[in-house]
Amino acid sequence: MINPKARPCAELAIRATRGAADCAAQQKRWVLAATILASVIAYTDESVVNVALPAIARGLATSVAVVQWVVNAYTLCLAALLLLGGAAGDRFGRRTMFMAGIGVFALASLWCGFAPDATQLVAARAVQGVGAALLIPCSLAIIGATFPESERGVAIGTWAGFSSLASAIGPLLGGWIVDHLSWPVIFLINPVLALPALLIAWRHVPESRDPEAPPTLDWLGALLAFVGLGSVTFALIALPDVGWRAPAFLAPLAVGLPLLAVFIWHERRTAAPMMPLGLFRSATFSGINAMTLLLYAALGGAFFLLPFGLIQVHGTSATAAGSVFLPFTIIMGVLSRWAGGLLDKVGARLPLIVGSTLTAFGFGLFALAGPATPFWIAFLLPVTVIGLGMVITVAPLTTAVMNAVPNHQIGIASGVNNAVATVANLFAIAIFGAIALNLFSSDMASGIRIAMLLAAGLSLASAVCAAVTIPATHKPAGK
Repeated sequence: MINPKARPCAELAIRATRGAADCAAQQKRWVLAATILASVIAYTDESVVNVALPAIARGLATSVAVVQWVVNAYTLCLAALLLLGGAAGDRFGRRTMFMAGIGVFALASLWCGFAPDATQLVAARAVQGVGAALLIPCSLAIIGATFPESERGVAIGTWAGFSSLASAIGPLLGGWIVDHLSWPVIFLINPVLALPALLIAWRHVPESRDPEAPPTLDWLGALLAFVGLGSVTFALIALPDVGWRAPAFLAPLAVGLPLLAVFIWHERRTAAPMMPLGLFRSATFSGINAMTLLLYAALGGAFFLLPFGLIQVHGTSATAAGSVFLPFTIIMGVLSRWAGGLLDKVGARLPLIVGSTLTAFGFGLFALAGPATPFWIAFLLPVTVIGLGMVITVAPLTTAVMNAVPNHQIGIASGVNNAVATVANLFAIAIFGAIALNLFSSDMASGIRIAMLLAAGLSLASAVCAAVTIPATHKPAGK
């Protein structure tokens, strides 16, 4: 999916809010260079793969269900291990875990590029997700540990801007590679970027840890989340082919749902939970995360389907399909600073309601377009409207998450919110894919139209959630 995660994924982590060292200016530039390069690897790869999915399906002669796992294997590992990756950085060293994440991601990318079949490609994508779960939270934690509070906002803004630019270029570059070279090449770019990132990190990035980090990691919680989420996702993907009474649907569901319940029970009882449930005692924090779940489910599912609609229904090239995403990510990159300023003027509640509603309108425009609708009206206009809606939403959402908890819980609160967005993406791809590509296999255009209407409904529900749960004057908790 295209990543608003530059979403100011600034959400993800400022685990090092206290005691940032006042490093030399040159070292700070090197730190930014390393973290930006590593994040570009993850975000470019994520945005490129969506455009390449139709070509991957043809090249490996595989089904849509398997192609869904090319995305979901990555997202599943990222969702299940994201919080654990941040905690590992706090415990064992952020630079150490950051470099480990880059190395794992690069090696897995080579495996993806040379995978001889769909099974190995899915396995390699899962390993990529493990690498991303280390490098993404640790990159922001390194920035938080290196830059003092007075400089941290500008540093994270710079990081987010380059990440948005990478997400913008990724689909266009990926489309061109698919049209003129071959889909495995999109994965082989990653090791080229990984080498300088590793070298800079090794030579110039200082090591940092959280002296108050728990002595143990929540491995059991990560395992329960991984198997539980994976089982439910497997059931959802299998449902259209086997039916709701089939063992292939009921068995993984019977495994996954109880395991997720056990995960909640375990997080409530363990001394060092990867997801502290006490955060959800705040009605505002719970509401923001419910809103995140709805909005990012709409975005992830719809943007997963968009390349299929463009390439298989409307007959566009992969390059043209990639260009459709440009307005979204350019708007996110250019207007994010302006959107952040809205918060100081009107608070979080109004932008969240207006932004989610505008995003719903954009998805509705997709549903109204027909085969004869001009390209710019059918696709570029809706993506532009969605981009405007999301840029109004993202900065207030990020800040509202952080303001809903006391200062010492900002890092974990941001990580939980990003994990919620990732889980939403995971389930949305399974559900939207079932609706558009399986249930309506005889008329894919109708299936995609219904999926876009579902995305519009989820976005509107997100706006309602913001209106109900976020106070009109939302002030920081415990500040």
